[in-house]
Amino acid sequence: MMNLILDDAKSRMNKALDSFKTQLDSVRSGRANPNLLNGLEVDYYGSPTPINQLAGISVQEGRIIVIKPYDRSVLKGIEHAINTSNLNLPPQSDGTVIRLTVPALTGETRKALCKDVKKMAENAKVAVRNIRREANDDAKKEDSFTEDQQKHCQEKIQKLTDEMIKKIDDVAAAKENDIMTV
Repeated sequence: MMNLILDDAKSRMNKALDSFKTQLDSVRSGRANPNLLNGLEVDYYGSPTPINQLAGISVQEGRIIVIKPYDRSVLKGIEHAINTSNLNLPPQSDGTVIRLTVPALTGETRKALCKDVKKMAENAKVAVRNIRREANDDAKKEDSFTEDQQKHCQEKIQKLTDEMIKKIDDVAAAKENDIMTV
């Protein structure tokens, strides 16, 4: 039973970490990155469709994202989706492809982005701590555990929590370093 509680907690904590990493992909670092467009959906024949399913996305010259739609009729829809998103990157279309120029970050923008990364990291840590609390509650509710087994299970859960929080801190530090050095 202890292994079930630990495995469930570990699985949920890993999902929280993966979610945090996915969130970080949308944070600009001054470099063109196709992941900036993750989560961007285009109205395609009445249904919202992820942009990466409608177009080939590549990076040119380090600062330019090139979006080449598979179907030219969706070009205007992609432009509209980019304009209404919070990317703050004006699309430039030549009728066949869309180019997004990622500007260099100012010092002020870098600090603001680092602040956002810290906020996201804190939210991920809160999620991990909530999972720890739930796992500890599950361990307390388990009637078949002796007091020592319960304490041992809680120690393992705490160790797992500490590992996950360290991973979140490491990922956040790497992203902040990426933002500050580009």
